[in-house]
Amino acid sequence: MSEPRGHLIAFEGTEGTGKSTQLRLTAAALRRAGYTVRETREPGGTPLGVEIRRVVMHFEGDPPTPLSELLLYLADRAQHLDHVIRPALAAGEVVLTDRFSASTIAYQGYGRELNLATVTEIDALARGGLMPDLTILLDCPVELGLQRARGDDRFHRADLAFHQRVRHGFHELAARDPSRFCCIDATRPTEAVAADILEAVTAVVSDGSR
Repeated sequence: MSEPRGHLIAFEGTEGTGKSTQLRLTAAALRRAGYTVRETREPGGTPLGVEIRRVVMHFEGDPPTPLSELLLYLADRAQHLDHVIRPALAAGEVVLTDRFSASTIAYQGYGRELNLATVTEIDALARGGLMPDLTILLDCPVELGLQRARGDDRFHRADLAFHQRVRHGFHELAARDPSRFCCIDATRPTEAVAADILEAVTAVVSDGSR
């Protein structure tokens, strides 16, 4: 008899697209349907990740260089996978993560303009072959997202061109792998967005992983 295998669903998007809100709504709906759900985030899904999150987003000294930033995020991912995601998947849980590899490639590759091949290769090393079963890409114009966003970290304060490059990066990733991405118009009311996400996620997880 095969071991239980859960599902990994990543929620992605630029600032202010509603990822965290939609992840919580999806988790609640899945639990009502009988699924065991693990909610997590990157960075910050482990105690080490909490410290990494503080450094990359709120460090008061000289900010990390783009390469340092990339390596910090990938250290968080390696720890997150080994201590949270893989054990939850092995237990048959549905794991919903607020950001994963697509954010690394979009933000550090496209946004910070690091070499895309290098970013992708190092990210693959950190992932160890694990990919999300589905990536929910919440999309809206960056101007609208920044108006909605409530954060005050280095990324929220970055210039408009940076955020436009990040959005373009997400679109490129989704276009290359349409079977793994579900692009959702995040400019609509919260309830309409949530309904579309739940439909897409349910189609992936409804194979008996409860």
